[in-house]
Amino acid sequence: MEIFHVYQKRRGDFGRQCLFSDRQAELLVDILPEPSLGLHFMEKTPRDRALQVGWDTSGHHLNTACFQSVSCGINHIEGGWPRDINPQDMEQTIRFRKKVEKDESYISSVLHLYSPVEYYTRQNNTVNIYQDYFEDEEEVEGSQETPSAKTINVFRDPNDVKRTVSCLSWHPDGNQKLAAAYSCLQFQRTSTVMCLDSYIWDIENPNGPELTLKPASALVCLDYNPKDSHTLLGGCYNGQITYWDTRRGSQPVETSALEQSHRDPVYKIIWLQSKTGTDAFSASTDGQVLWWDIRKLSEPTERLVLDLSKKGNQDEALGAVSLEFEPTIPTKFMVGTEQGLIISGNRKAKTQTEKIVCTFEGHYGPVYALQRNPFFPKNFLTVGDWVTRIWSEDIKESSIMSTKYQTSRLMDACWSPVRPSVFFTVKMDGVLDVWDILFKQNDPTLSVKVCDEALYSLRVQDNGRFLVCGSQQGVATLLDMSSGLTTLQRNEKNLILLQMFERETKREKILEARQREIRLKERSRSQQSREEETVQDDSKENHDQLIARAEREFFSAVEADIRTTDQARTFLELETTFVEQPACFAGDSGSQEEDTASSCCECQCSFVCKIYMYI
Repeated sequence: MEIFHVYQKRRGDFGRQCLFSDRQAELLVDILPEPSLGLHFMEKTPRDRALQVGWDTSGHHLNTACFQSVSCGINHIEGGWPRDINPQDMEQTIRFRKKVEKDESYISSVLHLYSPVEYYTRQNNTVNIYQDYFEDEEEVEGSQETPSAKTINVFRDPNDVKRTVSCLSWHPDGNQKLAAAYSCLQFQRTSTVMCLDSYIWDIENPNGPELTLKPASALVCLDYNPKDSHTLLGGCYNGQITYWDTRRGSQPVETSALEQSHRDPVYKIIWLQSKTGTDAFSASTDGQVLWWDIRKLSEPTERLVLDLSKKGNQDEALGAVSLEFEPTIPTKFMVGTEQGLIISGNRKAKTQTEKIVCTFEGHYGPVYALQRNPFFPKNFLTVGDWVTRIWSEDIKESSIMSTKYQTSRLMDACWSPVRPSVFFTVKMDGVLDVWDILFKQNDPTLSVKVCDEALYSLRVQDNGRFLVCGSQQGVATLLDMSSGLTTLQRNEKNLILLQMFERETKREKILEARQREIRLKERSRSQQSREEETVQDDSKENHDQLIARAEREFFSAVEADIRTTDQARTFLELETTFVEQPACFAGDSGSQEEDTASSCCECQCSFVCKIYMYI
């Protein structure tokens, strides 16, 4: 038997209905005070009394349905994806969406669900005039806190012979662990007694390392796998590639074959975005970029020789010092070289010639750091010699922004992962510089003297709060950044994109167009001058030929005149001789002796012969 009772109440018991409208104010009742009633007023001690306006009711017997509640937890990342699809992989999600959109059932389902979704959306957007939606909202203003950084912990190399902290890597889950690679980077300073170990530190326990990594050669670089936090990949001083699984201990799981590895130290290694999460690529000063799959380290899956002539000649290749790969742009990668050039490559290219797309002439020395802006991947940061430069992929001739030349060499730099306008640099004088280009561009916003020795490496935590610097003497210093450097400012993305990067890119384009026009004019002017010189040379050559021919004709005429004059002179001399000796030709031999007559006869014959010869 169910016992129930229905409670009913009239509409009038709820009070007057609220009807809102716009109208002028009006006076309904004006009650004036009555002085006579003041005589009956009596003052009393204040009291507290509870009053119940509603009627007193009570329920003696109630039957309610029992409801059983169950508490359970759920870890919801992103739903709606099959098990074989990783929602963090952009390529897989795009491919799956295209496949689903081509299905006919998808279109019919969308059309069927459109009407109820539209109805509930409109219902949800109905405004409640009694509710204040923004009572808990506070306007986010720019932080006025002075930028600062304080040292939290210091991790020191436990060995007697100190080595340089050449590379750092944060643990991808929780960022509570830090992997540090230790090696001696000075030329021919490595000794046989120097330790080869590298370490993984817990940031809350600087007294000793949590795990020791034991490679076959000193580690120059290492990197955590973003998909598998237990896997690390390192590049050795002898050119080999080694990877560890921290669940298996300190010894490496596998090491690449020496004859298939680099010939020089591996200065940079980066994990690639792939389905398996086992792909990576490395760079070395031997002029090669090698792609690896850690499931088979016997040989690299692909090679690229950094020969700008695109002939694949390793003797003419440029040594690689730094690498850059952005997961949001999986087809592109960048390489910083010892010669100061930045090479942009295409990972999906089929041939060696197509893989090298273009180059940027960046620095006078090695490019020690190279990183794209996490918010605007088209812009990237480079560090080399004594300056930091910011580039745009649209401008290949020059950088769009650069810092002043520093007194000490810059060794490493990186962008802030939470603020697009902030980046960090470390120098050989032990100073960490924090630059906020939205605030000022000429000088760093904050300079911190971390230690007295040179700083060689730098890495920022994913949340931007903690930053660690590695020094030449094996000291890794953990610093805590102030909230002003870790909080995104109001309209910072739009300001840095529109007012800084795009403005500087347009300015550089205009300047380059102007320089190109000037060079074109100079080239046309020099070409015109060369043509004029050629015409002048031709005319000069013709003129010289005419002069030479005239000289030849003149000298031939002079020689002919000289011969004619000599002949005439000889004839006159003979004629004079004939006149002076008439007896020889008269034949009067009676007055002379016989010998004389014979000689005169000979003289006559000789003279006659000479006369006839000239005639």
